[in-house]
Amino acid sequence: MGSSQALFREGPVPVTSSAPVGMSARRTALIGGLMVATGPLSLTLYTPALPTIVADFATNDAAGKLSLTVYFAAFALAQLICGPLSDRFGRRGVGMAFFAIYVLGSLIAAIAPSLEVLFLGRFVQGFGVSAGVALSRAMVRDQFVGSQAIRILTMVNLILTVTPAVAPTLGSVILLFGSWHLMFVVMAGFGLAILALLGTSARETLPPENRQPINLRVILGNYRRLLMAPDFVFPALLLCLTFSGFHGFTALLPFILIDELGLTPFQFAMAMLVQTAAFILGNLVTGYLSTRIAGDRLVTIALVLLALSGLAFGILPRLYPLSILAIMAPVGIWMLGLAFISPSATTAAMAGFGAIAGAAGAMSGFFQVGGGFLGSLAAGTLFADARTALVLQLPFVAMLTIAVAMLDRWRKSRQ
Repeated sequence: MGSSQALFREGPVPVTSSAPVGMSARRTALIGGLMVATGPLSLTLYTPALPTIVADFATNDAAGKLSLTVYFAAFALAQLICGPLSDRFGRRGVGMAFFAIYVLGSLIAAIAPSLEVLFLGRFVQGFGVSAGVALSRAMVRDQFVGSQAIRILTMVNLILTVTPAVAPTLGSVILLFGSWHLMFVVMAGFGLAILALLGTSARETLPPENRQPINLRVILGNYRRLLMAPDFVFPALLLCLTFSGFHGFTALLPFILIDELGLTPFQFAMAMLVQTAAFILGNLVTGYLSTRIAGDRLVTIALVLLALSGLAFGILPRLYPLSILAIMAPVGIWMLGLAFISPSATTAAMAGFGAIAGAAGAMSGFFQVGGGFLGSLAAGTLFADARTALVLQLPFVAMLTIAVAMLDRWRKSRQ
């Protein structure tokens, strides 16, 4: 019993000013942001080409959406491997290994002669890119806590917005001058750039004395500890649900805006700037407010925005079926809410688990990306068409998110 308690005892957070390892807040945010940005790059660069890929392989929309689902499944599951490995061997080396896997997956997809090979490439990509979410959070938790951690995660989110802002436009330009295969060459190049950054500019943030052994019993025990802790589970569920909504409409928008409303890939990219601008604005406001109000107040603002977005998703596309604004206005409001809730929920989920920050980052990432997997899977399989999925799924997810947050607050009030 004593050894079990020692195993799960919380250790002190390393102080960056005196520790021989670690990075400044700015460098941590920059490297973490670029690592995390690889995931959305692999999604948003690719989405303008989905209808083209469906046509090239003579398949249907469901098969095109399945390529997103395969990516999310590998992304979610691999986090559970990446986190414990980083707790044992450190963040930097594990990150380099996983991003090398991501580059391999990108090259497989780039030469894919069939839909099955494309699925394989996407799976390998998702496996490798899982390091971005898990390790960036662990790197922050290794060094920072509280409002400082929220501020740094907000900086990470700001960096994260740059790639999705450029990627759809870049993807559309690639389609004008070449085939969708070139998109995966670009992804491979981005992965190589991350490898170079980790190799030359990153420093290890996990001191040797804080490392955990690779032992299946220990790994499962750490994950069990997280899943049995309401202070972890409720914030992780909020991440799961909000990102489920985000990735749900991400999978649906190309088929609504391009196939139904007739936008060209470039026009689609321009419409998606509403999503990006809203997320940037939300992160700027969150960064300003994070040092002035508590994290739970930021979550309250997010819940109001998600409620408005869910209501708008349920009403506007029905009232104005030919309007792009009726689709993109709810998207923009959802992204504002996502910007408010993500840093606060992530910090809350990681707060009490500094001794197993890699496992906590991996499990919170599993919830987040698992939500993306479920959201894209439901959007592609449970409804007759993309518009029906949009007006039914997003309001339901919004209501469920609010219910989880209210249940968490009721739980805390009774403690």
